Amino acid sequence: MAQNVYECMFIFDSNAYARDPGAVSGRIPKMIEKCGGELLASRLWFEQRLAFPIKGNRKGSYWLSFFRMESERVAEFNRECQLDDSILRHLTLKVDPRMAEIRISQASGEPVSAPSEPATEAGDAVGDAVVPSEEPAVEATADAAGDSQA
Repeated sequence: MAQNVYECMFIFDSNAYARDPGAVSGRIPKMIEKCGGELLASRLWFEQRLAFPIKGNRKGSYWLSFFRMESERVAEFNRECQLDDSILRHLTLKVDPRMAEIRISQASGEPVSAPSEPATEAGDAVGDAVVPSEEPAVEATADAAGDSQA
């Protein structure tokens, strides 16, 4: 079975989250574990007014979670989210394996180190251009050009 990393953005009922943030956000790890997944990172993203009312709510608390789960179990996880009354909306996306580590470290608040690029033989790589190494260029002198001023 293929285990993939998924990102899920939840919009919680702002009133329910304000009354008991631990209970509302604590349901996420339980749902993930129930579906055979592993929670990697989870945090409050922000709280703001919604563009349009959802189930009569004008404000929502956005919660971001990253988890690892078998791809066959994601539909079961989405169904669990639909049945939870405190979740107004959710969106689950598969994270590209090349970006998974960076996204998880950003979500958990860890410092992200930039990947280093190897230098080429002609010089250091800067984007697509190659910067030549520090060798003096051949310069034309005033005597060679015949423009001597004495």
